[in-house]
Amino acid sequence: MSRLSRITIYPLKSFDGLVVEEARVLSNGALQHDRQFSLVDPSGMFINAKRTATVHGLQLQLDPVGRSLTARRRSQTETVRWSIDSQRIALERWLSDYFELEVRLIEEPNGGFPDDTEAHGPTIISAATWPAVAEWFPGLTVENVRDRFRANLEVEDADCFWEDNLFQADSAPLPFRIGSVLFAGTNPCQRCVVPSRDPMTGEVWPEFARQFAAMRNEQLPTWAARERFNHFYRLTTNTRLIEQGDGIVRVGDGVRLV
Repeated sequence: MSRLSRITIYPLKSFDGLVVEEARVLSNGALQHDRQFSLVDPSGMFINAKRTATVHGLQLQLDPVGRSLTARRRSQTETVRWSIDSQRIALERWLSDYFELEVRLIEEPNGGFPDDTEAHGPTIISAATWPAVAEWFPGLTVENVRDRFRANLEVEDADCFWEDNLFQADSAPLPFRIGSVLFAGTNPCQRCVVPSRDPMTGEVWPEFARQFAAMRNEQLPTWAARERFNHFYRLTTNTRLIEQGDGIVRVGDGVRLV
């Protein structure tokens, strides 16, 4: 049986992930603490890597339980740490200086700020997919590819591109269970400019999206619903919640289609 092998949440949207052994599934399908916080500019727009390449120059590790934020410019060794609740003004001032615009830290504890506003569930992928994609880009490691595409859930003992099993040609949700929690796959996740940049340096891989799409098209499994690809710059599968079960997904849980 396929099993859940890794859970990664991203407490601060667009910044560093946090690998956990288990995660609570909220009523909207999101994992607790995933994208719970975000940085915004004066107009309320998200400060994310999609819009702001200088995001890559910062290492920001947010502890959603201890409610602290640790920051480091990747070009320096000095780290700074703040309490989110008692030192937010100082925290926002430091970030504003870095981005050279006014920055606020906002929070939504009841579902976060999902990338997909229709399918709020975690993104999922087979662990075997990472090395397959890494082979398309000589010099990239599996870990580097993982950091570029930022999936929430990884499944072991599953074929490469197993996640393409989780959506259908007719767009009907396809149920699958992780432990006692019932999700449905909805669609292959459309990617943006972010995976084309090195997560640590921001360096752009020339023609990344074109090269990726060509290889994805060529290696799409014969059983995958090709009709769901209006283009092939897509990886991981988006999901939504059907039944919460005990409300927890855990590393080691069985994963099976229903």
